[in-house]
Amino acid sequence: MDERVLRVPDAADRANLAMFVGRALRLDESAVIRLRRRDDGRVSVWVPTGFDALATCSVAGDVRPQDTTAGGDMLLRALGEAATDIDPGFAMDSAWRGALPPEAGFLHVDDVPARVLLGLAQRGAALAREHGSTQGPPTSLLDQKVLEVEGGGTTVEVSMRTVFALTGMGFVPRADGRPAAAETDLDAIAENEIVRVRAAPSWLRLDARFGSVYARRAGAIPLFTV
Repeated sequence: MDERVLRVPDAADRANLAMFVGRALRLDESAVIRLRRRDDGRVSVWVPTGFDALATCSVAGDVRPQDTTAGGDMLLRALGEAATDIDPGFAMDSAWRGALPPEAGFLHVDDVPARVLLGLAQRGAALAREHGSTQGPPTSLLDQKVLEVEGGGTTVEVSMRTVFALTGMGFVPRADGRPAAAETDLDAIAENEIVRVRAAPSWLRLDARFGSVYARRAGAIPLFTV
């Protein structure tokens, strides 16, 4: 069957997916979304963030074909029609570069207070406004390692790029359940809200309440190649 369809029965899941795609488009107006069927009755949704990191979330549902891509703008428009069966538009498989991270093999390193990561993002944004240009934040700022996390015999470094990707996608929640924004007061984040740091040999993963961000670890093959 050649039909392309994304099925998301729950209206709340559709709304969350629309929010995910909308945030991705704010980071990159030409964002390409990858949809992949999982064995547990869910669809994983992936997008490059523009910060050399991948963002992902999942929704209950199904997709045909089982691994496909769609333009973010077309998918967002289709999600606005409030239907269970969603037409993702034309396939854009050739626009997707690079492999997805492995599904298994990640070890729990440690948990970091969400307030810490949002605070780093806010300080980074202030420096970007001070030293950036029309092309965006300086590369030196984006590449800076702003957090070192150690646990389980593993030490990982988190760059400002990865922090910006996590907060830019709105994955950190406020205490009232809404996504935190760049300007959110840190006191609006629950003290016990955490971001879980996991690592595989080549990948770093940050798991927040509303989604996850993956980035290549130092020394690994670049995430995207041209």
